[in-house]
Amino acid sequence: MLDRLALKLVKPAVDAAARWLAARGITADQVTLAGFALGMLAAGLVASGHSLLALVPLLANRALDGIDGALARLSTSSERGAFLDISLDFVFYAAIPLAFGIAAPGENALAAAVLLAAFVVTGTSFLAFAVLAEKRGLKSTDYPSKAFYYLGGLTEGTETIACFLAMCVWPEHFAVLAYFYAALCALTAATRLHAGWKAFG
Repeated sequence: MLDRLALKLVKPAVDAAARWLAARGITADQVTLAGFALGMLAAGLVASGHSLLALVPLLANRALDGIDGALARLSTSSERGAFLDISLDFVFYAAIPLAFGIAAPGENALAAAVLLAAFVVTGTSFLAFAVLAEKRGLKSTDYPSKAFYYLGGLTEGTETIACFLAMCVWPEHFAVLAYFYAALCALTAATRLHAGWKAFG
């Protein structure tokens, strides 16, 4: 829901960083892998009970996730790079709730499982729509720079990161935040299923 606004706000900084890296021979895939490593560091810190320390690598992961796409557009974007980017993004999104479940299984395990299930549902509807949209030659007018059809919804990347940040700041409220966000994800999945049913009818 907020991704379009967030992308517009950070675009000048992201483009400037991408140009700086490109001038030094850094590739988009290298940035993707560096961002993923930072995301896994954030998950490891959360799992070990240091969720506040995870804030910095978590935010760095998201920053690099924006920069790698801008960097790819400065050269020749590759399908391999797009595949790597989206695949590692989904690993990262799964790793954070799992890490909270590991940190306090008695309090968090069920909530983490519910949130992960919600992520599977939203992710499946998102990717299934993208695959069929590509087959039909549909293009997203809301996110034209994306390498595939990006179907928005109530819970997009910006909202997910805001939720993760809240969990890191208030880990004692992880379960409440997880259940609430899982419910929002369910609404998102429902709207995407409805959109797909109409678009591919």
